[in-house]
Amino acid sequence: MSSNRVTIRPRRRCPLHFLPLGGCGEIGMNLGLYGYGEDWVAVDCGMMIRQDLPDTPLQVPSLETPEALGIHPKALFITHGHEDHIGAAAWLWPKWQCPIYATPLAAGLLRAKFHERGLSSDAIQVIEAGEALECSPFSLRYLPLTHSIPESCALLIAAGEYRVLHTGDWKLDPEPLVGPPIKSSTFRALAPLDLVVGDSTNAPMPGHSRSEGDVARALEHRLSQCAGRVVVTCFASNLARVLAVAQAAERCGRRVSLMGRAMERMVMVARGLGYLEEMPALVPVSDLGYLPPDEVLVIATGSQGEPRAALSRLAHGRHQSFELMAGDTVLFSAKAIPGNEYQIERLKQALGRLDVAIWDEFNHPELHASGHPAQDELRIFYDWVKPRHLLPVHGERRHQQAHQELAESMGIQAPLAPVNGDLIRLDAEGLSLESRHPQRPCIVTQNSISPLPGLAADRGSSRHGILYLALSIASTGTGWTRIGRLMIDAHGVSAMDEESFTDWLDERLEAIAVETLAELRSALQPQITAWMAQHLRQLPDIHLQLIAVETPAYR
Repeated sequence: MSSNRVTIRPRRRCPLHFLPLGGCGEIGMNLGLYGYGEDWVAVDCGMMIRQDLPDTPLQVPSLETPEALGIHPKALFITHGHEDHIGAAAWLWPKWQCPIYATPLAAGLLRAKFHERGLSSDAIQVIEAGEALECSPFSLRYLPLTHSIPESCALLIAAGEYRVLHTGDWKLDPEPLVGPPIKSSTFRALAPLDLVVGDSTNAPMPGHSRSEGDVARALEHRLSQCAGRVVVTCFASNLARVLAVAQAAERCGRRVSLMGRAMERMVMVARGLGYLEEMPALVPVSDLGYLPPDEVLVIATGSQGEPRAALSRLAHGRHQSFELMAGDTVLFSAKAIPGNEYQIERLKQALGRLDVAIWDEFNHPELHASGHPAQDELRIFYDWVKPRHLLPVHGERRHQQAHQELAESMGIQAPLAPVNGDLIRLDAEGLSLESRHPQRPCIVTQNSISPLPGLAADRGSSRHGILYLALSIASTGTGWTRIGRLMIDAHGVSAMDEESFTDWLDERLEAIAVETLAELRSALQPQITAWMAQHLRQLPDIHLQLIAVETPAYR
């Protein structure tokens, strides 16, 4: 008697997808999309300031790729309130019209941005750290950790059988000043995880990042040595630093004033939520002229050289109520974000012409603490959560590669260093690159978003021409020098003064102290773009080729 044998095949697991649109291969403008089946959610929605372009416009992620792929997120989840995680939401959310979930401080900052643009903030919903919510087929939980702004959270994202930890920005700080330190038990309970999508910003750095408590003590020590008036510049969102500066000033007999709209708004929102209760009373900037110089301290925006920020206005004598003079001190309690070095150096040169003392990360590194994990912190954290796979995000290529190497040394699989537009698949076989979608920069101009001219996704379709630059260079030890003639090949580019450009280029090469061609290209490309934008009617698509040669020997 025959019988039919039925073969039961195991059900294939639906893959989980990750599509970064910002924050991969760069620092800032973080936005990532997670997909399971036909459903997608977005995590963070940040912007960056393009200091390499005229008028330093805002750049936001492009939504061309998700629109082309039919991706419409069901919800937007915010990890914390920094501009590079929330700054684009008011510009991009109108295309999504989805619920936005954020902790109270980030929600308050988002509401202010929505109101500025005349948008209803009804979609913004407050969620407390530690809470969980459903957005089928996704389950998410906000997990508190320490960073340079209160209420920063990692997101535990579960879909199907996958469990992913999206860390956001974090560090292990035993003394964060504002908010509690991280609880290791919270994260140990997650192990093992399928995937960590993790912060790479400080992955090349050995050791452990400095605590905010250590910075507070160093600030008080240094402020006690200052004569004349003091201006401290830091990120407005670093409330622990703002509090530490204000308390140190009070203990040193100084009155505190805030300068810059972003600083004033951040402090106002934080105080409304019960933060900064120990901050001393503030003095209006307009009243500082009535105080002796050694009783004045100003906390100002502009640590990254932003031309419209408070510190830049002070450096150029353009503030209506306050003027820096010889003998004053400007203290940079912030580290330069990669790409902003040139603008910061110009700011310091302007301050130097006023004969003020400048203290920064180079001559007084103890006055700043990074908000991101160095290598020892990454190892500790990954030992807690025990991920099988890692995707390094929030960093340039060198940061991501260092993160990969560290993970692999711990037995964590990290085969990919994604760039914006990479559609990544996680399935039973691990991580793989499914497709690549190059991203076109989008700039906020007036009250709209438009692609950056000359940087079209299709290189052959640039309407403003293509400019090819090739130069042979050699290291001088302190900078670089051009060897031979600069090769310029322009197609459809408006007339340019090649002699002026060559003279300018030679000066810039001498001033760029980096070791590798990759670092030189990263430093030089935005400066060339800025020069072209200032001297040409329309910005072309710029292709830069660098060729290393030996320095000629002269006898």
